[in-house]
Amino acid sequence: MKRILIGTVLAAASMNVFAVAPGGPGCGWGNMLFEGQSGLPSHLIASITNGTSGNATFGMTSGTNGCDTSGRLAYNGKPMLVLSSIMSELSEDVARGEGEALTTYAVVLGIDVEDRDHFAALTHAHFSEIFPSADVTAEQVHATTLSLMSKDPILAKYAEQA
Repeated sequence: MKRILIGTVLAAASMNVFAVAPGGPGCGWGNMLFEGQSGLPSHLIASITNGTSGNATFGMTSGTNGCDTSGRLAYNGKPMLVLSSIMSELSEDVARGEGEALTTYAVVLGIDVEDRDHFAALTHAHFSEIFPSADVTAEQVHATTLSLMSKDPILAKYAEQA
């Protein structure tokens, strides 16, 4: 239970860190100063400039500095941190069709409360595909889960977001 809770907290924190830049990708003086540049150093300095001067926050509240808050934030990474930490619990929960690890995985995938029972039923029905062997990796479990979700009319919208 502690591992699930810790994994959920870390996943939530990592989603916030890797979300699309608040205010949009061109928001703040740092983005203006380093416009057109790519690579880690430029992104870090732009981010530090925006964070230390508070101009991105000002831009989001005032609608200036190239900031636009009308777009939706997105997370483009994979929930491997959570999934890797709960693999044994998740396989047991998927086999049963319910449980905390399965609920945690559904939350990390962004599945709404009203669709979680359907997600649990889908994963349970396809247990042998999701967990084909004892040494299956988190990446394989995730890829198979998304593939199954993308073929399901209710869960396809979540597979596209993941």
